[in-house]
Amino acid sequence: MAPARKPGLEERMSAAVSLRRPDGLGLPLFHGGRPETAAKAAEPPAPPPPPGHLGHRARMREKLLAAGAEALLDHELLEMVLFLALPRRDTKPIARALLARFGSFANAIAAPPSELRAIAGLGEAGIAALKTVQAAALRLARAEVLDRPVLNNWDRLTDYLTAAMAREQIEQVRVLFLDSKNRLIADEVQARGTVNHTPVYPREVVKRCLELQATALILVHNHPSGDPTPSRADVEMTREIKAAAGVLGVVVHDHLILGRGRIFSFRREGLL
Repeated sequence: MAPARKPGLEERMSAAVSLRRPDGLGLPLFHGGRPETAAKAAEPPAPPPPPGHLGHRARMREKLLAAGAEALLDHELLEMVLFLALPRRDTKPIARALLARFGSFANAIAAPPSELRAIAGLGEAGIAALKTVQAAALRLARAEVLDRPVLNNWDRLTDYLTAAMAREQIEQVRVLFLDSKNRLIADEVQARGTVNHTPVYPREVVKRCLELQATALILVHNHPSGDPTPSRADVEMTREIKAAAGVLGVVVHDHLILGRGRIFSFRREGLL
């Protein structure tokens, strides 16, 4: 009897192909092997854990959405604002630096760009993000008083004025022009001055009343020193504007001076 012929190379390769997995992963199934071992080998590797600051951002977002903004501390809220502007930076140290420099969230977003530029890592994108939040807050507060009788919404009015002016570092005079129903029809900055003086011209205020057909107004200005006590010049200017407006039948309801956490009312104090 002729000895058995050994299979050639082509025959051995054909046998190996017939034992490959039917799903096309290209892993031969040998007799006695474990199919699950081959399946595990085919799975992609698990992604690496995110960098620490990215994981922190995810937790902050979850906290904000689950518990609301009141659950966030000032530095956490600043971090959230800076997330979008500085996507590749760890914003926690920047938020801490802002609070160390300015003391609060409100003071940080209201700070002038020239001072914000001194914060390392903030950059123009971060500054723009903070000023955008400030502008949005002011627009929201203004919407609460625009086209409404301001004398019946005094708390909302003073909240808006405080947000808009109390942290300004130079004096500015605003005039709130009202219609016959005491609804706010215009809120305009009439003048900007120095840290302790702003020139205001009664004729310009009265002229603007005519242009807007306003029948009443409220004068407002800030004292960057933080003390809202009126100066002699403040009292004289108020009297002059009241007299000039009275000629046209325009009523001056009040003159408010804003300081840090305090508002001085001429009408309440008997000066108007």
